[in-house]
Amino acid sequence: MGGGQRGRRTGSGDRVRRRGPDGRRRDQRRPHRRGHPRRRRGVPGPGADDVRAGRLGGALPRPPGAVEWPPQPAARRRGRRAHPGRALDVGCGEGADAIWLAERGWRVTAADISTTALERAAAHAVAAGAGIADRVTWTHADLRDQPPAEGAYDLVSAQFMHLPGDARRDLYARLAAAVAPGGILLIVGHHPSDLWTTAHRGVFPDAMFTGEEVAAELDPTAWQVLTAESRPRSATDPHGRPITVHDAVLVARRRSLGTPAPTA
Repeated sequence: MGGGQRGRRTGSGDRVRRRGPDGRRRDQRRPHRRGHPRRRRGVPGPGADDVRAGRLGGALPRPPGAVEWPPQPAARRRGRRAHPGRALDVGCGEGADAIWLAERGWRVTAADISTTALERAAAHAVAAGAGIADRVTWTHADLRDQPPAEGAYDLVSAQFMHLPGDARRDLYARLAAAVAPGGILLIVGHHPSDLWTTAHRGVFPDAMFTGEEVAAELDPTAWQVLTAESRPRSATDPHGRPITVHDAVLVARRRSLGTPAPTA
């Protein structure tokens, strides 16, 4: 992944050059937060109000640290139902999901390739209240090069991490390996059907996926798939028009040792 300087990893808002479908190289900015378009200071991101008021099941106040994006709803639902333990937040951005989990007793390792995002996330954690920052470890890492320890986490969450097919499958296999027996794997991304909306995702088609595709790559003798679906939600396109977009959602539990696998 290149940036403006040779050998430097790209961060939030950095301009990078990508090759388009026609083979030509184009300048693009790295997504500001897990695949969401970059936003101007003081201007809410597309669908931000819908996320707060709709996807989270009711209007919620912003946390004390004024974290830019509220926790992703899938992480919120799964984190509420699971018993607090060790969580890995992949591509944590400015820390909304990690802080939300820490507030509920989880010990979180939050990883991102952007040092700027991690600095902001750490500040948000301090502002969120006593003890929250102590429960989150902010890690500057590209997990494709530095895979997490196997079986180390009770919850592994990767949201809007869009990579080309082979690279995505390799990363997701490493993330799945990091889930402890009885733990949860949560993967969320922009569904390919969004390509036919005016959402302007800025993600190449081969980097999009469905929950069913991710589920098919899991060993059924080792995993119980709890959810593999396309989940609709209301959003606002760049022109300010209300639209419906879809998230690809995969939730799976690693079978505990000694748990029998389903028979054919």
